[in-house]
Amino acid sequence: MCGATAGGLSLDGVNVAKEAVIQGQVTREGEPVGNAYVRLLDRTGEFTAEVPTSATGHFRFFANDGEWTLRTLAPKAEPTDRKVVAQTGSVAEVTITL
Repeated sequence: MCGATAGGLSLDGVNVAKEAVIQGQVTREGEPVGNAYVRLLDRTGEFTAEVPTSATGHFRFFANDGEWTLRTLAPKAEPTDRKVVAQTGSVAEVTITL
């Protein structure tokens, strides 16, 4: 995972024109949630990938174009699902609130 910067993840070195990026932050009561897990599920609900959140609650996936589900797993929280659409040439920014 890429390092976080104040205000979000840096896209330095990422050729957004050739990538479909899904990234964001997991928060609880306005505070970042580090060491949570965000899973990327395809449109049928099949597991594709998983990343831990950084200390600042950030995560990033490079995905194929289409509809995806982000499933967030964190201590003391119910799993949270969030639909997102990835498209080559754009960054889907997602905030997940637990």
